Amino acid sequence: MKTKADVVVIGGGIMGSATAYELARRGSDVVLLEKGPKGGQQSTRAWGFVRQQGRDLAELPLAIASNRIWPELSAELGSDVEWVQQGNLMIADNEERMQQFRDWVAASRDYGVDTRLISPEEIHKLVPGIQGEWLGGMYTPSDGHAEPGKAPAAFTDAAQRLGATVETDCTAQSIELAGGRVIGVRTDQGTIAAPLVVVAAGGWSSRLLRTVGLNLPQLVVRGTAVETVPVPPITGVAVAIRGGLAFRQRPGGSLYMSLVGGSDHEVTLDSFRYARDFMPNYRANRGFLEWRVTGALLRDAARSIPGSPTRVPGFDPRPQIDPTPNNDIVEGCRRELGQLFPALENTLLARKWAGLIDTMPDGIPVIGAIDDRPGLIVATGFSGHGFALGPIVGRVVSELILDGQPSVDLHKLRYSRFKEKDVAPPRATI
Repeated sequence: MKTKADVVVIGGGIMGSATAYELARRGSDVVLLEKGPKGGQQSTRAWGFVRQQGRDLAELPLAIASNRIWPELSAELGSDVEWVQQGNLMIADNEERMQQFRDWVAASRDYGVDTRLISPEEIHKLVPGIQGEWLGGMYTPSDGHAEPGKAPAAFTDAAQRLGATVETDCTAQSIELAGGRVIGVRTDQGTIAAPLVVVAAGGWSSRLLRTVGLNLPQLVVRGTAVETVPVPPITGVAVAIRGGLAFRQRPGGSLYMSLVGGSDHEVTLDSFRYARDFMPNYRANRGFLEWRVTGALLRDAARSIPGSPTRVPGFDPRPQIDPTPNNDIVEGCRRELGQLFPALENTLLARKWAGLIDTMPDGIPVIGAIDDRPGLIVATGFSGHGFALGPIVGRVVSELILDGQPSVDLHKLRYSRFKEKDVAPPRATI
């Protein structure tokens, strides 16, 4: 394994691979570490929605900038990422939800996004066969969707062609410091010396940062999704119904589906450590997350006992790569699909999967340099929004490293906002 680099990027999902690509494109000697196979973990398990609409205003500039990159990615990376730009649609079946749409459209007006409120008749034009009584919707024509199984690997392959080193099946165990400054990363295969380290490790970021004395309030939730066999064309629009189905149709005809708000969280020691941080937004979205007490809590506690064989206390050297899907959500997707499209009631499923989503108390990521740990940059906590933002995050992180100033203002996404108590008030997830 390579023992020295200009930059080590931890995490081979779309954030890490895009960062490695952008750095290699500009001549940096970069090593990308991925604990599993090429392509990353949660990034390949996303739904594939690429949307600006409904974003927290703190991350909306990133979403807008990312949407400008996606249409050119297949050509730039030399690999088809299945980009489809026919819009994203959110549907409301009650007045409370419709008011959320009105409020968001009004609040985002100054950003120039082409989101508009639409009528039930327009919903049926966009998705001709859909059944249901709707009050209206929120539609953004410039949004789209892409394939999570292809995009992260496309960035990784492009980075390698430009000279980046990619280490797969290699787990980062700790970030190394000397005199308070970053000097490298220790892995289960050896140590790599580097003056700059980017932590883009998704749900493992908080525990990695703990190895250098940083306290990042982050929890992991499990999301489940399914893919059907190919079906006749429904729509090119990506659709989400709060409390119901979210779906998009791939160019080959299969449907990706999940339930909006259908996530669960296995209680660990971090659940107690960060309970106070997460509770306000949990109360505002209590129907969106199921808390489950399983063996994960006992395993986590055992790893934290002094003298444990685990190399880094509280950090699992054999991280879970393929979480088990939640079959209740799988069956819920079948049921909802049949209600929305009766002709598809008996559609067969081709596969099901689960992913571990890195979440933050305020639902927006942490991106930027850590002032009191020179050489350390963080890009994590994307709370289910990361796939869409990946291309621009890779670019702004590379700009932060090479230029000292990113092209998108990251101030509201800084790590220090939690210590400074500059966190946005709780809000219902759109």
